[in-house]
Amino acid sequence: MDAPELTPAGCGRLSIELASQALARTAATAEPAIQRAVELIASNPGKVVVTGMGKSGLIGRKISSTLTSTGTPAVFLHPAEAVHGDFGVYAPGEVTILLSNSGSTEELVRLLPTLKRFESPLIGILGNPASPLAKAVDVLLDASVDREGDPHSMVPTTSAIVALALGDALAVALMARNDFTPEDFGVFHPGGQIGRNLLLRVRDVMHTGDEVAWVGTGDSIKDVVIAMTQRPLGAACVVDTQHRLAGLITDGDLRRALRNHDDLRPLTATAIMTARPLTASPDLRLDAALRRMEDRPSQVSVLPVVAPDSGRALGLLRLHDILLGRTGQSVTK
Repeated sequence: MDAPELTPAGCGRLSIELASQALARTAATAEPAIQRAVELIASNPGKVVVTGMGKSGLIGRKISSTLTSTGTPAVFLHPAEAVHGDFGVYAPGEVTILLSNSGSTEELVRLLPTLKRFESPLIGILGNPASPLAKAVDVLLDASVDREGDPHSMVPTTSAIVALALGDALAVALMARNDFTPEDFGVFHPGGQIGRNLLLRVRDVMHTGDEVAWVGTGDSIKDVVIAMTQRPLGAACVVDTQHRLAGLITDGDLRRALRNHDDLRPLTATAIMTARPLTASPDLRLDAALRRMEDRPSQVSVLPVVAPDSGRALGLLRLHDILLGRTGQSVTK
């Protein structure tokens, strides 16, 4: 490495800097090739087959997974297994993405005659634009780098990051081309936290009816405490005679009232409530409700749910309900 005086940690930092510089160079020139790759995939029906050996294969598995999860069906094909029967994954005309840093990986080169028979259009994410594979592909995504990030420039570090970035860029470009929406993402990820928050609405998880502590504007603090104790959701919705939301009383509001008043008996709900609380509509997606709770100087843990047309109070949504669900079971990412 050009700076032998660097500490081990300094070498690590330099590795990150080299990757950042390589990504910047790739970003500056990659758009035309990405556009051609998008058009190639869009014009050929069926799935995308991704293949690569070694570290390139690991990157290929991730790219395949990202494509599939964002609306472009894809599978990973191990090139050594392909010639022993796994070529059966193909339908005629399906696109292949080849990953190779050298551009001359023997196992990939051996696939070319069969891929030609399958009439498979080829996209290469390759580190050598003058290589045999680069000459064979229909679209080249140039993943070449000046050097790797290790002291001897031999470990696929920078090159692996650039290859992965090009694969992700292609997936994102296809998302844009196909108008892939957050709702679509939620459909493909129904079991994860991200997908659940994109797929479900506030109405799907909110507490309603007798689950909620409802109190009137003139109710005493004692009545408020009793209602919140019987329905321990962390807050009481204060409503008027038309059941329109007048305010919200949280556990924190009760503590502040105890701190600020020696005698709570003369006070009513109106005296300690937050008169214009942050609210949610029942049709709001959970991810938007979560942002509404978190994007504040002081995080909000409960949201009254209000009908947008009438102001009628419908229920209560807790942060707990978004992150854990109504069953209390944690949701994985």
